[in-house]
Order: sequence, then structure tokens, then C-alpha cells
Amino acid sequence: MTAGLPPGPRSRLANTLRLVRDPLQHLPRWLATYGDPFRVPLLTGTVVITADPTSIRTLFTADPDSFDIYSARSLVPVLGAGSLILRSGPPHRSERRVLTPPFHGARMRAYGAAMAEVADLQLQRLRPGQPFTALALGQAISLDVIVRTVFGVDDDAQRHSFRAAVEAAMATTGPLLLFVPAFQRRLLGLGPFDRLLRAQDHLVALLRAQIAAVRPHAAERGDILSLLLQARHEDDTPMPEQDIIDELRTLLIAGHETTAIALAWALDHVHRDPAVLAQLRAELAPLGPSPAPEALAALPYLGAVCNETLRLHPVVLGVARQLRVPLELVGYMLPVGTAVLINIFLAHQREQTFQEPARFNPARFIGAAYSPYQYLPFGGGARRCIGAAFAQYELKVVLGTILARAELELRDLRPVRSVRRNLTMGPGNGIPMRLVRRRD
Repeated sequence: MTAGLPPGPRSRLANTLRLVRDPLQHLPRWLATYGDPFRVPLLTGTVVITADPTSIRTLFTADPDSFDIYSARSLVPVLGAGSLILRSGPPHRSERRVLTPPFHGARMRAYGAAMAEVADLQLQRLRPGQPFTALALGQAISLDVIVRTVFGVDDDAQRHSFRAAVEAAMATTGPLLLFVPAFQRRLLGLGPFDRLLRAQDHLVALLRAQIAAVRPHAAERGDILSLLLQARHEDDTPMPEQDIIDELRTLLIAGHETTAIALAWALDHVHRDPAVLAQLRAELAPLGPSPAPEALAALPYLGAVCNETLRLHPVVLGVARQLRVPLELVGYMLPVGTAVLINIFLAHQREQTFQEPARFNPARFIGAAYSPYQYLPFGGGARRCIGAAFAQYELKVVLGTILARAELELRDLRPVRSVRRNLTMGPGNGIPMRLVRRRD
């Protein structure tokens, strides 16, 4: 056994800036230089990074109470202190039990019609020949899905207000504010952190007003906000209003950008490979121009395309755990306080698991099974993303609806670079496309 930490690059400032600016360039280089695991000192503390399935299994199967949340303070202004992501121990387990039901089973599938309707409405706003970006289309769809199914906003004017507030909140959440705590300082109301706080305060005010409007009728509604208002902890106490607001903010961050980015990458890959597009169209054809959401969700090749998109482009690069107790990780004894980051991107690029890992090949998900320590686009263990099933369902329904209802084409066939947006990575050019025709 080796005492202490594995090797790695040294400069905290330089490492932080590298991971903010271009992580996909530096992470593979560090892995090749130092091996797995390797250590990266950052301004938020030292992180040990791994992508090895053995190490991932160790972390995902360990006692959840042996970990703290890494760099939690830097996320509070965006997610709120009551966010599930920022909880640990018994509070995390209690909150997770309350939040799980709306995102699974019949409850989740009930939102399929809204997902398909929103996708169709956004397509109807495009004219043949009109240029757009796949990312902007995905953002418009995913945001409207959240406003309808999660926030429970029914009125068109209210939806517009919410969309504007959400867009402002996302626009002010830059990566430096999230990854460099020193930037989270007020500057006489004029700095970027001041703008972030104003945008978040406005969004919270809208959410608080929506809670007040929905609460008297919650039992008659099916949106996620109404379900949270009716939810009870094991001691039969309701969720505090501030906790509901923080969970809604978290669902926004976790569900808006992530689904939009995944959809954009899927549209890019599908339209770059004629064979993939032809196979998808052949699978979709028997369902007609208005396929039912459940029928789309059951299509094997469509599901494989979505899985392969999330393998090549995990929207969040990694998940971190900070040690409350010492941990042995493949021969290294890591001390208390060390943060261990499972790098999803590197795990999905392992040649030992995925042959030709840089190639978009949906067929690798047909008739094959990968362990949760090999394929993990939504993290894993006790802290796996609670909205994973909802996100996968939405991606299949929306992508299937778009391909059934419209013919699109790429406007730029040059390789697309993935860039840091905030907590997420996304296509740097947004994926320029145009509408060829709609199938009405």
C-alpha cells in the first residue's frame, strides 16, 4: 500500500484555470502522464481523479455517511442551501425519499405528452430553410418542459416571465463564479456575483409566488411542484417552503441545460452519419408522424442513440466525494478531507470498456450491458441523479418527436468543440442547423 496521495500536476491556480477553460484537453493528458488515479490541487482543495471501474465501485458502494459534499459553499448561491445535491447523511436520505416518486413510473410517464407537444410547438415556429442552432432549440424545449411539468405554470404570460427569469439566471452563472470562490464577492452591486444574486432573487420571487398560487389546489394537479407541496417526510412533516424552492432551482440547473445539450449533440451525430439517420427513420416510420411518447421510449435503436450520445458527451464531467474518514483506493491511503472525483468523461473513453471510444457507434448499446461502474452518465451509488429516468425519457421522446415530425440538416460539417458553459460542457458552436421540411 502506498501512503498519501497519488502523483499529479502541482499548481492550484493553473490547474483550476485549465479545468475551467478546457478540461477535455488536459484531463486525458494528465491521465496518460500520471496514471489512474492522479491528484490535482485546485483552489477549492485537492482532488484525486479516477476513471477506473474498480475505484468507481469502491466509491459507489462505500457507506454514504463517510463522505461530505465537495466545494458545497460555492454552489449555495445557485442551488440554495436546501438542495438535495448539497445535503449529506440522514438529511440527504430523507429528502431523497420525498423527491423520488415524481420522477419514476407512471408519474414520470404522465409528462410524456407535454414533452412531445412542446417539441412539436417549437418545430412549428421554424420555417423551411430557416437557420437555427440545435442547442437553442433544445434549450427552448427543455425550458418549456420544466416550466410546465415541474413548476406547473399554465398561463402563457407566466410562462414567458418564467422563461425570461430562468434565462437570466443561467446567463449570470459563469464557470469562474462556480469554480473559483474568490469571485463570489459583491462589488457595490456592479460585479458578476451581484448580477448572479439579483437574477437568482428574481427567480426565487417567481417561485414563491407560484407556490402560493398552486398550494390551495395542489391535490387536484399533477405537476412536480404540486406533488412536492403534498409530500411528507417520514415523521409526517411537510417540506419547508424554502427547501421546495431550492429543490426547484436544482431541478432547473440539473434538468434544463443538461437535456438541451444532450439533444443538441444527438442531433449533430445523427445528421453526420447517414447510416444512423436511416436506421432511426426506419425504426420510427411504423409509428407515423405523431408517435406516442411510450412507443418512442420503447424503441431500442433510438434508446441506443441516446445512450451513445451521453457516453461521448456526459454533460457533467464528474461527481465528487469528500472524505470524512480515510479511504484506501487501489493501493493509496487517502486522508480525511481529500476529495475524490469520478471522471465520467474519462471512464467513458476507456478502450478496455468501449472499443474505438472516440467513435459514435449506437450499436454498442444493442444487446450489450455495461456495469454502473463502466457507464455512468448520471453518476451512481446513493447519490445518482434523481432525475436520471426523467432525463432519459425526455431525451428519447423529444428526439424521436423531432425526427418523426421534421427533416433537418447540418449547416456546418466541421468538427465541433466541446466548451465549458457553467457546471456543464456543451457544443461551442451550438450545432448550426436548418429546417428542410416539416411532416404535417
